[in-house]
Amino acid sequence: MANIIRQLQFYLTYPFVQYALIVGVLIAFCSSLLGVTLVLKRFSFIGDGLSHVAFGAMAVATLFKLTNNTLFIMPVTIAAAILLLRTGQNTKLKGDAAIAMLSVGALAIGYLVLNIFSTSANVSGDVCSTLFGSTSILTLTNDEVKLCISMSIVVVAFFCVFYNRIFTVTFDENFTKATGKYVAFYNLMIAIITAVIIVLAMNLVGSLLITALLIFPALSAMRIMYSFKGVVIYSAILSVMGALVGMLISILFSTPVGSTIVAIDILIFLMNCLMGKLMRR
Repeated sequence: MANIIRQLQFYLTYPFVQYALIVGVLIAFCSSLLGVTLVLKRFSFIGDGLSHVAFGAMAVATLFKLTNNTLFIMPVTIAAAILLLRTGQNTKLKGDAAIAMLSVGALAIGYLVLNIFSTSANVSGDVCSTLFGSTSILTLTNDEVKLCISMSIVVVAFFCVFYNRIFTVTFDENFTKATGKYVAFYNLMIAIITAVIIVLAMNLVGSLLITALLIFPALSAMRIMYSFKGVVIYSAILSVMGALVGMLISILFSTPVGSTIVAIDILIFLMNCLMGKLMRR
């Protein structure tokens, strides 16, 4: 145990490890805030669909050899979020069908682009790293860290300022409309903020595992807490704890970052399920 602590202290002296932990905690915290709303509004799969769109955008950005992929991926993912929100209101094309079409289409096109216009000798390895997470979280530049911090501040500020509106839109859209509030605007902002979180989380857990950051902490908190505010706060605590422990384990034992964080989130969910049953008894 003493050796592990000394090894951890040694790793924490490196700036790139400190950057990774800061970014990982911020992403987990932001994900937990919107995750509760997405679960309650039954929008859980929107994260999965947008993550695949982000993968397709990443493939195109790689094709054009852009120096900062995020500046291309984020607008594309935000546009996809707006499109999903609009098509989900179409009676001819339901929301779940639109998500499925966009998700599968973007994933297929992204993989096709990477194979046809390959810029690397290890296409399969690159794709696997992008989908399931890689050590890219440990190679963040100062600009990427600053971008993540600034976008995290925007997400937290939006949630705090519009907390009451988000609460009412989450539980009763008809009542919110009756009070004269612009429900479509708040739904649109929730979709855009979700897209921002997904783009930021790609380096942490990979495209296919992003949904876990949004869903598991919220579901875990719902096993224990019964108020919206309580669920949001407890979800944030669990999400940050899961990301921090997962990243530390990954650094110490050289396990995949994304998969390790999701595995810790699963353990946290199971523990809260057990705690919830014991409390009800």
